[in-house]
Amino acid sequence: MITPLRIALVEDHATVREGVRLLIERQPGLVVTAQASHGEEAIQLGERDDIDVVVMDLSMPGVGGLVAVRALRERRPGLKVVILTRHADATYLHELLRAGASAYVLKQSAPGELLKAIEAAAAGQQHIDAALTRHLAAPFLGASLRQRQTAAAGATERERQVLRLSAVGYSNKEIAQQLDVVVKTVEVHKTNGMRKLHLNGRIELLRFALLQGWLADAHQHDPIPLAGPLG
Repeated sequence: MITPLRIALVEDHATVREGVRLLIERQPGLVVTAQASHGEEAIQLGERDDIDVVVMDLSMPGVGGLVAVRALRERRPGLKVVILTRHADATYLHELLRAGASAYVLKQSAPGELLKAIEAAAAGQQHIDAALTRHLAAPFLGASLRQRQTAAAGATERERQVLRLSAVGYSNKEIAQQLDVVVKTVEVHKTNGMRKLHLNGRIELLRFALLQGWLADAHQHDPIPLAGPLG
């Protein structure tokens, strides 16, 4: 017998929570084992061992989704969190990925988007709502995208590795540890890579990472393999 994937739902609106529960439990191999209505209850889910994936709203009374994700990941680093929200905002997305969320899904999207996100999270992958990906990528389409793709060829292998790890959410110190270099070297590679790609700030880096597919398969390539002894 195949062990079902155990889901916890965190949503303060009971009607929405019940609808999501029905959607999930109609799928073979998925079962809802816990429910919560606010952030404090969500954090307590980290003490349970009968949960594989948490599907969590972002805006809740009391402790919000971002704080709850950080707390859950501290208590159970292996627990996967899928954010289900109405906020199509790049800043929310970036901060939640940095906090350790595995997926970000919009409530206004088709139900299948949530199911794909749960499946991806359970497999150790990241999933970003397709509608949000298109929204973030829009400023990079056309000539702007072609310019950045051309510029990418001028970035070194190590610069691309540093930018990719940064986009996924690692700090400069964590990147330095992964690549076995000092923090100052990471800062130099990041600065040079951003300049060559004409990227200004975290949001533009995130958009470029989405287009490159760096976030979609981040866990499959984590840590990112090195091509050799690069400086």
